[in-house]
Amino acid sequence: MKKTILSFICLFTVLAYSQETKPIPQISVMGEGKVKVTPDQVLILATVETKGTNAKDVKKQNDQQMEAVLKLIKSMDLAPADYKTKRVSLNPQYDYEKKKHNYNATQTIEILLRDLSKYDELMEELVDKGINRIDNVTFQSSKLAQHQAEARKLAMKEAKTKAEDYVSVLGQKIGSAITINDNSQTYYPQPVFAMKSMRAESMDAAPKETMAVGEIEITANVSVSFKLD
Repeated sequence: MKKTILSFICLFTVLAYSQETKPIPQISVMGEGKVKVTPDQVLILATVETKGTNAKDVKKQNDQQMEAVLKLIKSMDLAPADYKTKRVSLNPQYDYEKKKHNYNATQTIEILLRDLSKYDELMEELVDKGINRIDNVTFQSSKLAQHQAEARKLAMKEAKTKAEDYVSVLGQKIGSAITINDNSQTYYPQPVFAMKSMRAESMDAAPKETMAVGEIEITANVSVSFKLD
């Protein structure tokens, strides 16, 4: 009797295992969704850099230039939350040829400009007040999350359409999704910025248009496995 029960348990275990390991008919496809939008704001990373042989003097000059930059930003009615100091440094640099130390001071500020019509004016004034290094300029959309959601939906729709196209020739239909993987990466195009416009040729120089905003292409990529019915 014990052998019969044991044999039954072993048979049940084998059957259960075979059912669990039975492959599920499925199809895996990739989907991509793209949304093109015109940016409505820009993130600017700008630096004041000063050099000299006396650390105290170098830092003082750097502070004075950054103070002028901050006054400019405040005069343009930017919200306090839209600008902040990112990095501050004062580093010695040894000149082996002259056998003496020089010092390099930097302060970097991040500015979020929500009114693109002020871009040229701001950039020229920043340089005039002491900014001598533009580290990065990134055009953005204030509705990024909304556009990303739209791109994801388009990616899923494309994946579903692909799967339906493939199985239609086999007389089958796709069922529920088994796995969904998000492979998206956010990319912001960099604008073409004319550096020569940052050096005002004269105080009466007319403002120049120095940027080509273009469009931001927000892309979502997914890989989806559908069950086959």
